Amino acid sequence: MLDGTWTWIYEGYDPAQERLRESLCTLGNGYFATRGAAPEATAGPAHYPGTYVAGCYNRLTSQVAGRAVENEEIVNLPNWLPLRFRAKGGAWFDPDDIAPLDYRQTLDLRQGTLTRRMRLRDAQGRVLAVEQCRLVHMGDPHLAALRTEFTAEGWSGELEVESAIDGDVTNAGVERYRDLDGRHLTRWHTGAAGTDTVWLRCRTSVSDIRVAMAARTRVTRGGAPTARLLEPAARRAVHRLTLPIAAGAPAVVEKTVALHTSRDLAISDPRHAALDRVDRAADFSGLLADHAAAWHRLWRRAELEVPNEAGHVLRLHLFHVLQTLSPHTAGLDVGVPARGLHGEAYRGHVFWDELFVLPYLNLHFPEVSRGLLAYRHRRLGAAVRAAAEEGLAGAMYPWQSGSDGREETQRLHLNPRSGRWLPDHTRLQRHVGSAIAYNVWQYGQASGDSEFMHTAGAEMLLQIARFWASSAVWDPDHERYRILGVVGPDEYHDAYPGADGPGLDDNAYTNVTAAWVLARALDLAGTLPGPRRQELFERIALDPAELDRWEDVSRRLRVPFHRGVVSQFDGYGDLAELDWEAYRDRYGDIRRLDRILEAEGDSVNRYQASKQADVLMLGYLFSPAELSGLFQRLGHSLDDTTWRTTVDHYLARTSHGSTLSGLVHGWVLARARRSEAWMHCREALTGDIADLQGGTTAEGIHLGAMAGTLDLVQRGLTGLETRDDALRLNPAPLPELKDFSLSLRYRGHWGIGLRLRSGRLAISVPDSDENPITVVLGDREFTVSPGESRTLDLPGG
Repeated sequence: MLDGTWTWIYEGYDPAQERLRESLCTLGNGYFATRGAAPEATAGPAHYPGTYVAGCYNRLTSQVAGRAVENEEIVNLPNWLPLRFRAKGGAWFDPDDIAPLDYRQTLDLRQGTLTRRMRLRDAQGRVLAVEQCRLVHMGDPHLAALRTEFTAEGWSGELEVESAIDGDVTNAGVERYRDLDGRHLTRWHTGAAGTDTVWLRCRTSVSDIRVAMAARTRVTRGGAPTARLLEPAARRAVHRLTLPIAAGAPAVVEKTVALHTSRDLAISDPRHAALDRVDRAADFSGLLADHAAAWHRLWRRAELEVPNEAGHVLRLHLFHVLQTLSPHTAGLDVGVPARGLHGEAYRGHVFWDELFVLPYLNLHFPEVSRGLLAYRHRRLGAAVRAAAEEGLAGAMYPWQSGSDGREETQRLHLNPRSGRWLPDHTRLQRHVGSAIAYNVWQYGQASGDSEFMHTAGAEMLLQIARFWASSAVWDPDHERYRILGVVGPDEYHDAYPGADGPGLDDNAYTNVTAAWVLARALDLAGTLPGPRRQELFERIALDPAELDRWEDVSRRLRVPFHRGVVSQFDGYGDLAELDWEAYRDRYGDIRRLDRILEAEGDSVNRYQASKQADVLMLGYLFSPAELSGLFQRLGHSLDDTTWRTTVDHYLARTSHGSTLSGLVHGWVLARARRSEAWMHCREALTGDIADLQGGTTAEGIHLGAMAGTLDLVQRGLTGLETRDDALRLNPAPLPELKDFSLSLRYRGHWGIGLRLRSGRLAISVPDSDENPITVVLGDREFTVSPGESRTLDLPGG
């Protein structure tokens, strides 16, 4: 339930919805995040407490289907939340045992807090009103706090409170991973410090990351405790308090927690750092004030005003993006976790989702984008080694990345519908390299960061281009270069029907983006300062003659067509048509059509059926003019008729088994078939809040889809491109989303304002000493100087 524009409210207590709420009510700061589980809850069917530090991975080997399977995953760290309470001598108050009389949970997006208000009655009829407010500090990324206010209604006595750090946790938050070993922590030690603090330290079993937490628990309102006991145990550090409570007189307990790991900079010992930080921490009101101020600064930099329900949802999406990738992230060695820091789905791995995230961050928090690209640059050596192992040059980035850049994609995956473990060939999605190159280029265009582009950016872009040139093989029959044996973004298709091995040939998305990478690499190589160019070519042993091959391949890669449509891959048009209506009638939700067909003993490889946008991803990455130019470079004409026919073809054959699919389709249809765009945009907006994928949001939010909806407004509906040292605009507002405003950070300009309203576009540039901005709107080009504003009528407005 929405209340105003800044709060997200859940009324009533429903155990069946708790895991979904826990994911959507996660609080974080870019360094770590904690799911919105109740402090008195333990892991089970209804709840899953989880705390995750960005980049904290561990690797274990499990026995699955008679095979040894190695998996690296983000580690569920000790639970700092536990705080339970009871009237002395009674049972612990627990909403799962006794239905609460009242229950309301409020996520405050403006301040970054989660508040719970409830009234509970125990077996003796004693009613206790409880209000809890928690935060994960956005100012100090190592702190979190929980304030609990107790009010006895019509009784007096003593209240027992147990505050703890629980280290006896495992990774068990995803049902289909339950056959995998999830015991990542070892070597627990606990202790007490002073009269109000307990601590716990442990380490990961293989990656040997040391983790420490310290929890300070104090009574800050009401009578002094009549008893206090600090109880360090094997895997749990407990602080017990007994305090007097009188009818109508609130008692307040504040729990403040510090978290450090051995991956942190400028510390020698995580335990000492945690104890020192928690000892110095302010009380809850002081922490809240600093925390809210930090959030205020973030909201100011990421201003987005969209009316009505869409605006409310977009603000929630922005909230979760900023909790996962905040300015604190810029200094960490981490990538973009596809499911945020909100759960264990996808094992916390880094996929291509940054393709949907960085274009938004580039124009608000470019330092975060640069930090995320640095994660990829640090793993460039691993990507070069991976390519060499395949007999190829350049850099072959993994489809799933974790701690060190090796391929983390599982070899087996479970079909929950059939219960069978099946071979997983998604590691053949080589197009992840193009996504990284795209983000390097887009970051450079938006930020003007020539230092990065001439160093780390150039190294990545050239090595990825080198990989594509090396992967392309000449086919004299087609008189074209071909890229063979890959898997495209669709993911459903990983082999030809009846083939002995996996892989598909000439995936259109893969080939066209490879051509784009080669062209951009040539552009960059041609503009590098002479000494830097020589130094880089020498260091990576790049013969200038290779550039001639890059030029040739970038113009002669094969793009297959069938019946006037761009083919998803060679032979796609020969596959059978699926009876879509029959499957919808039989199963209802067919988003995971691949699982349905496999359970029937069939294979989606036989059909013209896609999980998500594949060919149409080209319309997401490139404006119509740029995409047409790319096809022209490859010797093809892609006019409006061909593109619209292609869009129609795949729109009718896509099951939308990914949250990214509605986003891409909405983006593309906003220009190709506007009347149908909103249906897909709305699905992208509600994908997580309505859990359209059937339970997956409870395992972690879909960060790419959330960031993508923000970018849908920022770039999709404005037609914004940062290209050729100009802001290029070609607005295509939807009837349902036509009035909005946002701010941008472009080159050295902070807080550029864009407002679309009533068929008019206003752009304002804050006063500064920076150069004027060149703006291109349709066929009009003009400059806006710092301190100036311009308002223009849109074509057809």
